[in-house]
Amino acid sequence: MDNNDILIRLRYALDIKNNDMVEMFKLGGVDVTKEEVLKILTKSKENDNDDEYDEEDLAENEDHIRCDNVMLESFLNGFITFNRGQQDPKPGQPQRPEMSIKSHGSVNNVVLKKLKIALALTSEEIQDILEEAGVTITKSELGALLRKEGHKNYKECGDKYARNFLKGLAIRYRS
Repeated sequence: MDNNDILIRLRYALDIKNNDMVEMFKLGGVDVTKEEVLKILTKSKENDNDDEYDEEDLAENEDHIRCDNVMLESFLNGFITFNRGQQDPKPGQPQRPEMSIKSHGSVNNVVLKKLKIALALTSEEIQDILEEAGVTITKSELGALLRKEGHKNYKECGDKYARNFLKGLAIRYRS
């Protein structure tokens, strides 16, 4: 699952309007127009190859803007601020949080964590959302997915969990 696909699924699941998406990107520190958001939300011609983007394919499809890890994380940070309000930084804390997405493998983990924060979900609610999508996960497995990369119990979140979590959000919020 690439970053554009994550945004498309998230937008559908939570029924986010285009103007709200522009605002969320802005709150996360990325200035995009409504037209650029629509280009981000178009499906790329790539099949399922997340890491390799062929320059020729992108040149053919001018109506597509690739969402990189920084742009995705900025959107998620803006989504948190949009839903929960601006938080004043504590003394000694940096103004902007450092990027959590260290590699392409950690994207799904960061998405899960940031959505948990933005929607004020408990671990039990995440388990229920995954259950609605047909996936059973134990509390300890979920805890491993929510750990910081580098922790001894950290487990990489596969596309299966991320895809089904977004599917479960759609079931819960669009019903």
